Amino acid sequence: MSYYYGGCSDHHHQEPYFLDACFLCRKPLGYNSDIFMYRGNTPFCSKECRQEQIEIDEAKEKSWKRSSSSSIRNKESKNSSTKTNKTVRTGTVAVA
Repeated sequence: MSYYYGGCSDHHHQEPYFLDACFLCRKPLGYNSDIFMYRGNTPFCSKECRQEQIEIDEAKEKSWKRSSSSSIRNKESKNSSTKTNKTVRTGTVAVA
């Protein structure tokens, strides 16, 4: 019986190393070239690519904050308008 171990010896189907290419433009990163990092482990080939990603992320965060704050305001306004229209009855209830 023969067994095959497909662990580290299988070079044909390796997952790409995270420092192989720029996150934004996918340009291959050279071994002797500078790598510009952002938010932990996100590599970029240049300051320009990194800056573009920073601006994209900031725009997404601003958009998210605007949409979440407007949805909170909408919920608060709905809750306050429904609170004023409710009728509350007080009294004694007799159970037989």
